[in-house]
Amino acid sequence: MDSRLQQPIDTEIETASGGGPVPHVDVILVGAGLSGIGAAWHLQDRCPDRTYLILEGREAIGGTWDLFRYPGIRSDSDMYTLGFSFRPWREAKAIADGPSILSYVRDTAREAEINRNIRFRHHVKRADWSSAEARWTVEAERTDSGERVRFTCNWLHMCSGYYNYAEGYLPDFPAMDSFQGRLIHPQFWPEDLDYTGKKVVVIGSGATAVTIVPEMAKD
Repeated sequence: MDSRLQQPIDTEIETASGGGPVPHVDVILVGAGLSGIGAAWHLQDRCPDRTYLILEGREAIGGTWDLFRYPGIRSDSDMYTLGFSFRPWREAKAIADGPSILSYVRDTAREAEINRNIRFRHHVKRADWSSAEARWTVEAERTDSGERVRFTCNWLHMCSGYYNYAEGYLPDFPAMDSFQGRLIHPQFWPEDLDYTGKKVVVIGSGATAVTIVPEMAKD
């Protein structure tokens, strides 16, 4: 593996308002979930002379599989198809539970030494292309400090999926504020939620409802 891929890039002192030179890499990947880790593996394998960074807004690898913690979370597609071709899914269950998928993604990143190229808590806010310089300028906000940092790259690969991780979709139901019970969004499932013996209404009949209802019914 090319030594440049393993050389950490110091982002602590680089800010959008000035300071030292803006760090440059060949490729920036946005997101350290299933797509981002897969893209990084292929980049290392096929273009070992290229440097790269993964900018991840959250504090951990996993994307969807780290964010969602509701009961019964699992894949909707079989993992033999959804998994990586370079590291096939070996578990017995094709429709896998969320924690197993999360371990699979993290193990892949660790084994390929992708972790050292990830900058956690870097939420990408904007990206500007310069035709004159033939490069992107990517600005991210550090979620731990609010500091803005900038990077430049020749290629920008968006692997962030389609979820708004900060705010899940919530329909505007009339008189919602008058409801006396507790409203729970699966995207932000409380770890201490105890629904044993309580009356629960699940709104919706999509993939989330289909997986969550059977698990909740056990209690």
